[in-house]
Amino acid sequence: MKKRAQKTEREIDELVIAEAGDDSAWGKSVRVRQSKSSAVSIPAEVASRAAFFARLHRASSVDDWIKKIVNERLDLEESAFAEAKRDLVSQ
Repeated sequence: MKKRAQKTEREIDELVIAEAGDDSAWGKSVRVRQSKSSAVSIPAEVASRAAFFARLHRASSVDDWIKKIVNERLDLEESAFAEAKRDLVSQ
Protein backbone atom coordinates (compact mmCIF):
# COMPACT_ATOMS: atom_id res chain seq x y z
CA MET A 1 0.00 0.00 0.00
CA LYS A 2 1.38 3.39 -0.97
CA LYS A 3 1.78 5.98 1.74
CA ARG A 4 0.73 9.46 0.62
CA ALA A 5 2.83 12.42 1.63
CA GLN A 6 1.10 14.55 4.24
CA LYS A 7 0.53 18.17 3.27
CA THR A 8 1.46 20.81 5.78
CA GLU A 9 -1.19 23.12 7.15
CA ARG A 10 0.30 25.94 5.12
CA GLU A 11 0.13 23.90 1.88
CA ILE A 12 -3.51 23.08 2.58
CA ASP A 13 -4.28 26.75 3.26
CA GLU A 14 -2.62 27.79 0.00
CA LEU A 15 -4.55 25.15 -1.96
CA VAL A 16 -7.87 26.22 -0.44
CA ILE A 17 -7.15 29.90 -1.13
CA ALA A 18 -6.18 29.11 -4.73
CA GLU A 19 -9.39 27.15 -5.32
CA ALA A 20 -11.70 29.43 -3.32
CA GLY A 21 -13.22 31.10 -6.38
CA ASP A 22 -13.47 27.92 -8.48
CA ASP A 23 -16.91 26.36 -7.86
CA SER A 24 -15.90 23.16 -9.69
CA ALA A 25 -13.17 22.53 -7.10
CA TRP A 26 -15.75 22.16 -4.35
CA GLY A 27 -18.17 19.37 -3.57
CA LYS A 28 -21.87 19.68 -2.95
CA SER A 29 -22.84 22.00 -0.07
CA VAL A 30 -23.60 20.35 3.23
CA ARG A 31 -26.42 21.55 5.46
CA VAL A 32 -25.89 21.25 9.17
CA ARG A 33 -28.74 21.59 11.61
CA GLN A 34 -28.48 21.96 15.31
CA SER A 35 -29.89 18.87 16.93
CA LYS A 36 -32.90 19.22 19.14
CA SER A 37 -32.06 19.42 22.78
CA SER A 38 -32.96 16.42 24.85
CA ALA A 39 -33.76 15.93 28.48
CA VAL A 40 -31.54 13.79 30.63
CA SER A 41 -32.85 12.12 33.72
CA ILE A 42 -30.59 11.44 36.66
CA PRO A 43 -31.19 9.33 39.73
CA ALA A 44 -32.67 11.09 42.76
CA GLU A 45 -29.50 10.58 44.80
CA VAL A 46 -27.36 12.26 42.13
CA ALA A 47 -29.87 15.11 41.83
CA SER A 48 -29.79 15.60 45.59
CA ARG A 49 -25.99 15.73 45.64
CA ALA A 50 -25.99 18.15 42.71
CA ALA A 51 -28.50 20.39 44.49
CA PHE A 52 -26.28 20.44 47.58
CA PHE A 53 -23.21 21.51 45.61
CA ALA A 54 -25.18 24.03 43.56
CA ARG A 55 -26.23 25.71 46.82
CA LEU A 56 -22.70 25.43 48.19
CA HIS A 57 -21.38 27.22 45.09
CA ARG A 58 -24.23 29.73 45.24
CA ALA A 59 -25.42 28.91 41.74
CA SER A 60 -28.58 30.62 40.60
CA SER A 61 -30.17 27.22 39.96
CA VAL A 62 -29.27 23.54 39.99
CA ASP A 63 -29.82 23.42 36.21
CA ASP A 64 -27.32 26.25 35.64
CA TRP A 65 -24.75 24.61 37.92
CA ILE A 66 -25.12 21.23 36.20
CA LYS A 67 -24.76 22.87 32.76
CA LYS A 68 -21.57 24.59 33.96
CA ILE A 69 -20.14 21.35 35.35
CA VAL A 70 -21.01 19.34 32.23
CA ASN A 71 -19.47 22.02 29.97
CA GLU A 72 -16.28 22.04 32.05
CA ARG A 73 -16.08 18.25 31.82
CA LEU A 74 -16.69 18.31 28.07
CA ASP A 75 -13.87 20.83 27.66
CA LEU A 76 -11.54 18.48 29.57
CA GLU A 77 -12.64 15.46 27.53
CA GLU A 78 -12.20 17.31 24.22
CA SER A 79 -8.76 18.47 25.27
CA ALA A 80 -7.72 14.95 26.28
CA PHE A 81 -9.11 13.54 23.03
CA ALA A 82 -7.23 16.11 20.93
CA GLU A 83 -4.02 15.35 22.82
CA ALA A 84 -4.48 11.61 22.29
CA LYS A 85 -5.02 12.20 18.56
CA ARG A 86 -1.85 14.30 18.38
CA ASP A 87 0.08 11.56 20.18
CA LEU A 88 -1.18 8.94 17.72
CA VAL A 89 -0.27 11.07 14.71
CA SER A 90 3.21 11.83 16.00
CA GLN A 91 4.06 8.15 16.55
